[in-house]
Amino acid sequence: MSCQTASSLSNHIAPIIGYHRAPLSQKFGAPRQPNLVALTSVIEMIAPYDTPAAFIGLEDFSYIWVSWQFHHNYLYKDKQANKADSSFRAQVRPPRLGGNQKIGVFASRSMYRPSALGLSVVKLEAIEIVEGRVLLIISGADMIDGTPIIDIKPYVAYSDALPDAQSGFAPSAPHLLEVTVTKVAYEQFVQIIDNQHIHNEAEKIAHNEKATVKSVIHKMQKQLLMPDLDNIKALIAQDPRPAYRQKEVNTSFIMRYKSVDVSFQLIGSGELQITDIDTI
Repeated sequence: MSCQTASSLSNHIAPIIGYHRAPLSQKFGAPRQPNLVALTSVIEMIAPYDTPAAFIGLEDFSYIWVSWQFHHNYLYKDKQANKADSSFRAQVRPPRLGGNQKIGVFASRSMYRPSALGLSVVKLEAIEIVEGRVLLIISGADMIDGTPIIDIKPYVAYSDALPDAQSGFAPSAPHLLEVTVTKVAYEQFVQIIDNQHIHNEAEKIAHNEKATVKSVIHKMQKQLLMPDLDNIKALIAQDPRPAYRQKEVNTSFIMRYKSVDVSFQLIGSGELQITDIDTI
């Protein structure tokens, strides 16, 4: 194979077929693997891939494979901007190993990989047709809001589930920390929900309660509900703090969720405590 032919085959351009719309707009707080937290989100398909005919039969599958781009990966951003810094990195430091031990990038699921591609199995909750367009309602995604979607395929249990597989340095799910909520933070959360409810009722009256793609996505991205507090606690229980800072007591960290910033810290008893919930 000539150098010219090899070079022409070294890059493959895949179309973006949709975008992930979710409660998490930042990397901090996002689950490091799929199905660790049952967050509900939406894949908004875009033209011409949003035609309902392309999804006939998918409703018979309970899980799907999603191929996607790590669009907040700074190496990917450098590459998009044609910067020279986006060179290949052979090793990474997985958080699961404390952020200190290096392993090969192809022995990890790190976002800093040559293709900048992620692959996740998520639960398919529903296929909705809104304004003639397809919206896939999913749960368990480890993607953040705005993630470009490259492909969708059905998950087939007899071939895709391998119960005897070895899982290297990640043989089991990560240990969860206990998460508590201060009275102040809980009252803040309830007040924000009440304020949003009043606003949303006015919006429904103004628009005759007709569902649109925009309204479905807005609800997923911004509208707080009481069950969201359980989602917030489940995300924080994964301990999104950098590995080298996980012993810091009384140091505040902020996770953005939907329309709020959630402040939490490790307290003396060894639990993570939510101290403040503020509207963005």
